Amino acid sequence: MSLRNSLRVMVVDDMSTSRGLITQSLEQIGVMNYTTENNGRSALPKLVGAPVHLVLSDYNMPDMDGLELLQALRENRSTQRIGFILVTGRPTPELIEQGRRLGLNNMIKKPFTAASMRACIEQVVGRL
Repeated sequence: MSLRNSLRVMVVDDMSTSRGLITQSLEQIGVMNYTTENNGRSALPKLVGAPVHLVLSDYNMPDMDGLELLQALRENRSTQRIGFILVTGRPTPELIEQGRRLGLNNMIKKPFTAASMRACIEQVVGRL
């Protein structure tokens, strides 16, 4: 079984259009085993209860932003090794540095293509 068939992914984004664009890219590169959540606060208990291999999370969300979700995952023993890619329209140097301090694995800038999403994911989990 190839990695793309076994990879479990959670997409976390408060905007349904953005979630759709991310999941559409996943499907285009052959990653079909994904779930979605519309905010970090609802994603966290699900990730603790059933960890995935990779989280693709928007940065700018109400209640719990992407970096707060990352921090919560890194502080929990069962989720601290989950791969984490932050999806943002404005990757400022400060945001990148803060993410790296928290254990961010990669970042992708909106808008993205399926090819750039694939490259970003492969830098975290290996060749699909």
